Amino acid sequence: MNPKFFELETKSSDCKARAGLLRINGTEIPTPVFMPVGTQGTVKAIEQRTLIELDARIILGNTYHLYLRPGTDVIEYFNGLHSFINWERPILTDSGGYQIFSLQELRKMDEDGVTFSSHIDGSKHFFSPESVIEIQRKLGSDIMMVLDECTPYPATKDATSKSAELSSRWASRAKNSFINSTSKYHKEQYLFSIGQGGVYSDLRKEYLLKMIDIGFDGYAIGGLSVGEPAELMYEMVDYSTDVLPVNKPRYLMGVGTPENILEAIERGIDMFDCVLPTRNARNGQLFTIKGKINIRNAQYKLRDEPIDDEIGIVTGKSYSLGYLRHLFIAGEILGLQIATQQNIAFYLWLVRTAREKIVSGDYLNWKKHILENFNNTQT
Repeated sequence: MNPKFFELETKSSDCKARAGLLRINGTEIPTPVFMPVGTQGTVKAIEQRTLIELDARIILGNTYHLYLRPGTDVIEYFNGLHSFINWERPILTDSGGYQIFSLQELRKMDEDGVTFSSHIDGSKHFFSPESVIEIQRKLGSDIMMVLDECTPYPATKDATSKSAELSSRWASRAKNSFINSTSKYHKEQYLFSIGQGGVYSDLRKEYLLKMIDIGFDGYAIGGLSVGEPAELMYEMVDYSTDVLPVNKPRYLMGVGTPENILEAIERGIDMFDCVLPTRNARNGQLFTIKGKINIRNAQYKLRDEPIDDEIGIVTGKSYSLGYLRHLFIAGEILGLQIATQQNIAFYLWLVRTAREKIVSGDYLNWKKHILENFNNTQT
């Protein structure tokens, strides 16, 4: 493990918020950081060059989807995922565990791993902790995730405990496979574990202590944002970050709304990913500093002001709300692109500004102001 992989630079004086620095294969990533989700080798409706213009430092890909299509043999032929999609900055790949979790009717799980049916053509496949490491070696992602089982909400404590025990054994096997294999593309890869335990704090503590004992480059918190109340999610995050080591990055998987992200930063989280900004953009919902906008609403038909002139992105200053509404009503693809760019820009602005406020010692006051403004001006 590279001791310089993560450096904690500043901690807030009034909460657990942190500003840090990830160093990955010659690239520096200030934290907190938001990772746009590029599940199948693309962040939907936005080009890689535009992501660079918006200063997205790292994106996420998904092992399950890339394994099925185009296939790891294709990506290996192109010398890895970075080369295949023409993206030089870091990539984190999820293990596919959550996607398999969502295929409840199409999977069978045992000690060895998971047998599942492809959602594309119904063909049978098998993932083990070791094969998922092998696949991610072939993908060449900078940060790899272990295979785990995500428990649903609600779930009994007994079922959650058995699931967490299985995931911990898988994590140990994944670490051994990682140690006994090497990168295919002459660069360093890092391995994160995924903390489980549902909504039971004692199970989460027990699980995380096992992961810390095994030793990973970073620690994700999984199994949340699966239907539990937001306050319960925050409670589990708060408890988990009390257990996790200070000198390793902390990643809250699949979360979430702007409020979720700011609350989790307050509780000591460094890394985030979520499909919400891109998915909502394609459905006509924009995130702006002034609040959420449902661009299909008739009230925007004659609005000539920019989409969001406070963030300062080119798109926001170039196109009016009225024009963007017209594009959505007309079914034009450009509308999806503009909305997606706005939402990604907003999320990147949100975590970047959060970092600035942590460093300046004014995070909680800023967070309160942003959320009051954001929640009170939804249109």
